[in-house]
Amino acid sequence: MSYLVLKDLEKRYTKDGNLIVNKMNLSIEKGEFIVFLGPSGCGKTTTIRMISGLEDVSGGEILIEGENILGKKPKDRGVSMIFQSYAVWPHMTVFENIAYPLKLQKLPKAEIKERVHAAAEASDITALLDRYPAQMSGGQRQRVAVARAIVIKPKLFLMDEPLSNLDAKLRVSMRTELKNIHTRENSTSIFVTHDQSEAMSLADRIVVMNKGIIEQIGTPMEVYQDSATKFVASFIGTPPTNFYEVKIEKREDGLYAIATGFEYKVPDRLVPALLPYTNKKVDLGVRPEFVGVSLEKTHSLDHLCESVIQFVEPQGTHAILITDIGGVETKIMTIDHMEIRPNTKVSLFMKNGNVMFFDIETTQRIK
Repeated sequence: MSYLVLKDLEKRYTKDGNLIVNKMNLSIEKGEFIVFLGPSGCGKTTTIRMISGLEDVSGGEILIEGENILGKKPKDRGVSMIFQSYAVWPHMTVFENIAYPLKLQKLPKAEIKERVHAAAEASDITALLDRYPAQMSGGQRQRVAVARAIVIKPKLFLMDEPLSNLDAKLRVSMRTELKNIHTRENSTSIFVTHDQSEAMSLADRIVVMNKGIIEQIGTPMEVYQDSATKFVASFIGTPPTNFYEVKIEKREDGLYAIATGFEYKVPDRLVPALLPYTNKKVDLGVRPEFVGVSLEKTHSLDHLCESVIQFVEPQGTHAILITDIGGVETKIMTIDHMEIRPNTKVSLFMKNGNVMFFDIETTQRIK
């Protein structure tokens, strides 16, 4: 059996209220670093609070190593949690902050000292043990929170947007350090965030949540390159996926996706899946890096349309080109045409047929 199992987990805040978490099923293996990713209000923080015992469960089960932990108090679940606000006690030194949960367990002083120093070393704050939180930076206080969480050697390490109060540069360095600590401690971790770059860089697997349900579970590359739903394709990726409502039309030479502003020949590999949608509308999605730009009027098989570049956003390593296709603002990521100027006429094409189609009613990927 998996290390952590959520079975039909549910949460309502009132008896007849909406399901904040809707029959969630998830299995996590020992040593995995899992990231819950989704917009505010999707249920990700509520889920880890139920696992930790800080929220009551409306339905379902939570199993750790095969044991249902719902009847246990938070302190008896073998779970440590790091909060967004650090939650370090200002009247205690760093040593006292880290040692506090061990004192609650009434461990011998010698063992407490040994474990506090080990946790401080893992979090790189050994030199700060005599300081008070007011004497430290936000990043150092967050390291104290991490050390206090790992000092009890938890079965499960829960992190609720722990980096959101840090500046951008420190966030990047701290997420690397968190992954290093996770690896060194051989812990099992769940990290909550709405920041897709954090999710992509940290996760072994990403659990994409929306309105209390799991939209997709997969590795960072799976959820990016093989998005299961329109929501996942729209939520993951910067700039986001371009979407167009198209009608599937059958012609002598194949299937075409017809929209205001373009006619696009459906790649052969997608024809069998799209045949049942003939004369019906679907959503076509293409990521900005897969929209090609040509300064010549070339009409290859992947040709999309002629257009005019309206705006250019230089990004240093690449540029974002913005144009309009049939009334839909379209963003294009390019490294080949970074010097292009606004009002330039271009020919657009799909690179290697890298397009996605989604059922309008179910929002599921058609493939």
